[in-house]
Amino acid sequence: MTDQDVSKRKVLAIVTNYGVEQDELFVPLDHLRGWGAQVDVAAVTTDEIETLVGDKDAGKTLRPDLALSDADPAGYDLLLVPGGTLNADTLRQQEPATRIVRAFTDSGRPVAAICHGPWVLVEAGAVAGKRLTSYASLQTDIRNAGGDWTDEEVVTDDAGGWRLITSRNPGDLDAFVREIDEAIAA
Repeated sequence: MTDQDVSKRKVLAIVTNYGVEQDELFVPLDHLRGWGAQVDVAAVTTDEIETLVGDKDAGKTLRPDLALSDADPAGYDLLLVPGGTLNADTLRQQEPATRIVRAFTDSGRPVAAICHGPWVLVEAGAVAGKRLTSYASLQTDIRNAGGDWTDEEVVTDDAGGWRLITSRNPGDLDAFVREIDEAIAA
């Protein structure tokens, strides 16, 4: 992949303003921006995002680019859904977040979700017929929603006309980011 290829790509990351797992947001964000991709972070409000490390220790902060309700998913090539238990549990209750997920899946554009991030996909009705991974505690929710949960570092599934990239936790970020690279280079 060349810098020129990636510089034409736009990625939307969706989060809440508190509880995002720090590395699951910052590692892909910094990597993609370093390659020249435009990455916008949409949060529930435009107030500062407070990340956590391990769901308990204060992490870095970040000002979102826009609010979820103002995000137009049509302008993006890939959706990034970081985890963090508090983040994901709150995010799945946000109608704009589930609307954004459905816009990506309905149009056949890729979605990358890590750790607890797939919870919003469950809520959006987007995991039925898909093979995916997540933090282990989500496996029952994913199976009950019609997904095929597996315990692997990274899973990419193209069933249903759209690509889903999932990983289990921050320890899988290298593989997760590698699959995101492949998806946006396509």
